[in-house]
Amino acid sequence: METIRLLLAIAANNKWQVHHLDVKSAFLHGDLQEEVYVTQPEGFIKRKDNGKVYRLIKALYGLRQAPRAWNIKLDNTLKSLDFKKCALEQAIYTRKEKDSILLVGVYVDDLIITDTPKREIEKFKDQMKEIFEMSDLGLLAYYLGIEVTQSGGDISIKQSAYARKILKEAGMLESNETIIPMDPGTRLTKTAEGTMVNSTEYRSLIGCLRYLLHTRPDLSYSIGLLSRFMQEPKEQHMKAIKKVLRYVKGTKDYGITYKHNGGNKIYEYSDSSYGVNTQEGNGTTGIIFYYGESPISWSTQKQATVALSSCESEFIAATAAATQALWLKRLLSRLTHSDEEKITILVDNKSAIALMKNPVFHGRSKHIDTKYHFIRECVGRDDIQVEFVSGDYQKADILTKALPKIRFLTMRQLIGLKDLQGTACD
Repeated sequence: METIRLLLAIAANNKWQVHHLDVKSAFLHGDLQEEVYVTQPEGFIKRKDNGKVYRLIKALYGLRQAPRAWNIKLDNTLKSLDFKKCALEQAIYTRKEKDSILLVGVYVDDLIITDTPKREIEKFKDQMKEIFEMSDLGLLAYYLGIEVTQSGGDISIKQSAYARKILKEAGMLESNETIIPMDPGTRLTKTAEGTMVNSTEYRSLIGCLRYLLHTRPDLSYSIGLLSRFMQEPKEQHMKAIKKVLRYVKGTKDYGITYKHNGGNKIYEYSDSSYGVNTQEGNGTTGIIFYYGESPISWSTQKQATVALSSCESEFIAATAAATQALWLKRLLSRLTHSDEEKITILVDNKSAIALMKNPVFHGRSKHIDTKYHFIRECVGRDDIQVEFVSGDYQKADILTKALPKIRFLTMRQLIGLKDLQGTACD
């Protein structure tokens, strides 16, 4: 999904249109060698007739192979049209010509296409229609549950309809709204006393809310925290998830806008909370990447190792950010056919920055797991650079802890999330 957001951000920055193609009956394009029964013949399943049972197993296996067969056929087709598959993202194909770069994103039978001259897009559509039976859906407006708006060169994404569906299934369409998803200081533990709640319902709600994170970084911390209690959810956990749903009700039209003049540089904010809301004492890592002015990738994760100080916790978080930064900068280079540019990681802890840059401090950090020293190598090779940012402007702060009301609303606006109610597709 972060690749799709990057693709949309690139298109918006260059003021390109994004079009949508759908392949009709995609899996039927796969070449199957097995017998496949549309209707079950009379007396088909008999334990003594091992041959028929064997043919049924082969048929079912053949149906399982259909998606793979379709992917191979589509891959070969695009390669025959001079497209190159991106080595860093298998679902992206590129074709560079003198005055254009055609980008195609594939998800099963859905194709999104963007390019600078519209004639190249139309030419590609005609080429695909000669091979497959395609539905030309025009400008991208709805993709994988995400509503897309293209207007004046800007591209906006939100999940309003999906949010309403979650609220309806949870029976909370008429519930009172709340301003923040989680109160600061909320303590949730696995050993908490209280009555067990329906774990299936709880897991279902978590799964639905996690899909909502594709356009809602403001929910990342609260949903990430609640995801830790799916094994044995208690009343306090269900109460917390309902508060998140009440927040979603009041902000269901919020989303992200990628602007045509937002810039084409990737930079990243890395933050951590030291021992907040974990019984084990592990910190929480918060990472958010920007392409220009708008977010394209974000995550909230409980750190695997207990840090001995906030400095070490920030150091561990920055290392996680560095690995993602290297992948993103290389992916951007492949998609735009440009040179790789150094990515800046913004950290609000000067001690952690010193630890990353100066090997003199090795004696103070040798107890940290070896893999977390990877960021030192990245800084030394000049692959990334680390800079200080004031805590007031640390955009990843909203991903690491539950914030007070005023701070939360300020950070939500700062990260680039806004109310998109009333926006409509061209």
